[in-house]
Amino acid sequence: MDIFLEGLGRALQLIFSFDADLMAIVRLSLVVSGMALVISAILGLPAGIILGLKSFRGKRLLVALVYTGMGLPPVVVGLTIYILLSRQGPLGELGWLFTPRAMVITQSILSLPLIIGFTMTAIAAVPAALSQQLRSLGATQRQIVLTLLYEARAGVLAALIAGFGAIISEVGSVMIVGGNIEHKTRVLTTAIVLETRRGNFSLAIALGVILLAITFSANWLLLHLQGRLDPRQ
Repeated sequence: MDIFLEGLGRALQLIFSFDADLMAIVRLSLVVSGMALVISAILGLPAGIILGLKSFRGKRLLVALVYTGMGLPPVVVGLTIYILLSRQGPLGELGWLFTPRAMVITQSILSLPLIIGFTMTAIAAVPAALSQQLRSLGATQRQIVLTLLYEARAGVLAALIAGFGAIISEVGSVMIVGGNIEHKTRVLTTAIVLETRRGNFSLAIALGVILLAITFSANWLLLHLQGRLDPRQ
């Protein structure tokens, strides 16, 4: 119990002293995960809307792939990106391996199926009669989509929450493609692993507390926004 209390005290000390190394790690964690969430949202929201609204040949296969992707092992994604970006890989000339760019790509791939899947479910849950009613009133396809998206707004925010939660806490794939390089690719999760291996448990616990605080704050903000948008909450 003492080691946890010591870790909590260390966390408070690091936070309120604005430790430079800690601030750099936190900043990189937020930048990488934030960029990955934006990229996966830009790609995933339209894909989820299409899968939720349209019926076409091959849809079942795509939905099955999305559901498979939602449970995709992160280390497999990390290994795949590592091979692609390595010197012998087809994208090795980019020089992105062991850089934040590789970490953003990996996290984007991990969060993309979650955002697609949750968005698709939210859109599909909107009563089909609403689309028919809007169409009978002369609404354009764009107006129909926007209305359905507004009706499913709570579910869409849940998709973003799920996507962010999956990537901010990811460690294995990020360490594979990022290398956990100090002042370059070290984020909170990889720093926790490093300090645990060093036996510096108090600092590892402190970093864990900070990671939990960031995750809770981000999720609370999104849930608060979700509650304001959904009158039933």
